[in-house]
Amino acid sequence: MQFVYLDKRIAVVVKPAGVLSTDEPGGLPDMVRQALGDENGCVRTVHRLDRPVGGLMVLARSRRAASELSRQIREGTFCKEYLAVVHGRPEPERGRMEDYLVRDAVSHRTVTAAGPGRDARPAALEYETVETREGMSLERVRLLTGRTHQIRCQFASRGLPLVGDRKYGLQGDECAIALWSHTLRFAHPETGEMLAFMQPAPDVYPYNLFYAGKDLEK
Repeated sequence: MQFVYLDKRIAVVVKPAGVLSTDEPGGLPDMVRQALGDENGCVRTVHRLDRPVGGLMVLARSRRAASELSRQIREGTFCKEYLAVVHGRPEPERGRMEDYLVRDAVSHRTVTAAGPGRDARPAALEYETVETREGMSLERVRLLTGRTHQIRCQFASRGLPLVGDRKYGLQGDECAIALWSHTLRFAHPETGEMLAFMQPAPDVYPYNLFYAGKDLEK
């Protein structure tokens, strides 16, 4: 378990790809407890990453910290940025995607809806193209809402599936999904101090065709 920051109220860690974010045997909170040597310790998930996605996550170490971080997420003051590699190149190179998304409980897929409805929830993100190579583009993505599979669905619905995404993308990609939780910015739930963390994407394909997160903290 890689800890980026740790105190009595929060733990900022790098979630390995393939690990569940939720609190169950083998999930991230369980791994954090084991790493801290306290199997009964309070470790709470306040936001999630899809199982195949890796990168930065913050976990609360008290009920009050979880409540405060959840409030920041609801009110939009908690910033989450990702790196994604997509097939193609977005036009324009910088912009905003807004959709209504519906979760299909049978297929476990998220799909876009024509407009608002009982099960359709608004979703928004901002993106910026960092570089394009070999028919793929490295995107910096800021989530403005937190819908299930939001980044994957919104890019794929525009003909820009994420590289390695077998649920929404191309079956022929011979790599893991190219989506990485790159940056977190939020107020410490106890002190109110603004904290910012950045974790470069791993030096593997397809990130290593680009900057792999270098110089993106500016």
